[in-house]
Amino acid sequence: MPRRKRNAGSSSEGTEDSDFSAEHTDSSESDTHTVRNTRLTRSSLRLSRNSQDIKQSADHDESPPRTPTGNAPSSESDIDMSSPNVSHDESLAKELSLKESGLAHRPKRRRFHESYNFNMKCPTPGCNSLGHLTGKHERHFSISGCPLYHNLSADECKVKASSRDKHVDERTLSQRQDENRHSARQQAQTERQLRYKEKVTEMRRKRNSVSQKDKYTEHRPSHGSSHEPLLENITSDYDLELFRKAQARASDDLEKLRLEGQVTEGGNMIKAIVFGRYELDTWYHSPYPEEYARLGRLYMCEFCLKYMKSQTILRRHMAKCVWKHPPGDEIYRKGPISVFEVDGKKNKIYCQNLCLLAKLFLDHKTLYYDVEPFLFYVMTEADNTGCHLVGYFSKEKNSFLNYNVSCILTMPQYMRQGYGKMLIDFSYLLSKVEEKVGSPERPLSDLGLISYRSYWKEVLLRYLHNFQGKEISIKEISQETAVNPVDIVSTLQSLQMLKYWKGKHLILKRQDLIDDWKTKEAKRGSSKTIDPTALKWSPPKGT
Repeated sequence: MPRRKRNAGSSSEGTEDSDFSAEHTDSSESDTHTVRNTRLTRSSLRLSRNSQDIKQSADHDESPPRTPTGNAPSSESDIDMSSPNVSHDESLAKELSLKESGLAHRPKRRRFHESYNFNMKCPTPGCNSLGHLTGKHERHFSISGCPLYHNLSADECKVKASSRDKHVDERTLSQRQDENRHSARQQAQTERQLRYKEKVTEMRRKRNSVSQKDKYTEHRPSHGSSHEPLLENITSDYDLELFRKAQARASDDLEKLRLEGQVTEGGNMIKAIVFGRYELDTWYHSPYPEEYARLGRLYMCEFCLKYMKSQTILRRHMAKCVWKHPPGDEIYRKGPISVFEVDGKKNKIYCQNLCLLAKLFLDHKTLYYDVEPFLFYVMTEADNTGCHLVGYFSKEKNSFLNYNVSCILTMPQYMRQGYGKMLIDFSYLLSKVEEKVGSPERPLSDLGLISYRSYWKEVLLRYLHNFQGKEISIKEISQETAVNPVDIVSTLQSLQMLKYWKGKHLILKRQDLIDDWKTKEAKRGSSKTIDPTALKWSPPKGT
């Protein structure tokens, strides 16, 4: 009982320690823990008494700043040095009291960068993702920052980074000295600038005359495309060093974009494409090669559909690109609108690029590289510069389910202008020439379903408007329009024109819908329609 009274009346240190011991007493399941906590409480009491005695002895002196426990830091250190009889329990109680007092001034342990995802790996074979080409980061997750890909080690990258920083400091100092000179642009070059110019000229003249043909021959077969080609002795050491600096700077910029969230690994990193005179925002991910997919913007030739990394490369390509229209046979032309039939087996690269481009705007597309069994019908609009891509649809050469469309796309800059219905109408025109009934392959995209529903509605209303008989059958409509009977029934049901009466299905001719269609047709005109007489095509052999 006396000890409990003394414990209740002890200082703040004792109270905190008693609370600590009480918590552990409640959570313990053995008497050994209780005895140990009691010893901790006693030692904390003795520790508080000693601190009070030291405090009283130092009243005449100027008191030092206090800690959150109420004791001066110097007094605590004196207790440890001047009390040889302090037991191990007392020192343990002191540590516990310091923990309970919550010394917030202690520095926290630094964490690794939170943006790093340790599940990601560098795509270079054999790389452990450690180091960075810039020498400023501990890890990398792309080829642009991989030291192994650039035939370097992580330590070598750090050494090069320090030398680059030193060179930047020297250049900054020299620029400051030049700024002190009045009207530096009008005056002659300084002696330092002339010496540096001569030095660069001399360095560019030097070239390693030792042949490294054996080294290059061994490097390419052993590493292939997983490593950068050896660049030594291709040009002078000075120009090669400039190229290395540009590589490191570009890699550093990409790393900053990744840390800011503008570039993310494993996601849709192509945010926009430059296509002709348009810059188009992408909608979905497309499996372009990794070195292109990590770029935020992709540049494409609108005629051959080759994709490039920069505006400069695109400008050089356009200067020598001889394509002005898609490959294949032109099977339709009326005014500026043309349609080309492209065989996926004969023009494989073009069709693969077309599929990769289409995946940027289609969600359900899964075909990218196996294009040989398909025919592609590419619609273009011509002007004085060439035939510009409007849209396309593909179909199987041999479809057992009579699908007349496997994939269909209208480019975003030509949407809501009637080109989508022209593509659909052209696919059914080919089915009529083949004397088959066609239907699009499922599943349809959201925009594709809307376009097909609108097209089927117009076809049915046009047929009913021109029909003069009394009895009509769905089979006759299907043979006349080449639309699948299932699609006809679903469209009639959506228009509430199919009724069941006395054991029979009746088609109602709703004049109000027909009148609305005639009004819209008159406003639209005939500019965005397919003329069957302009088609010059016969079904391919084997279909």
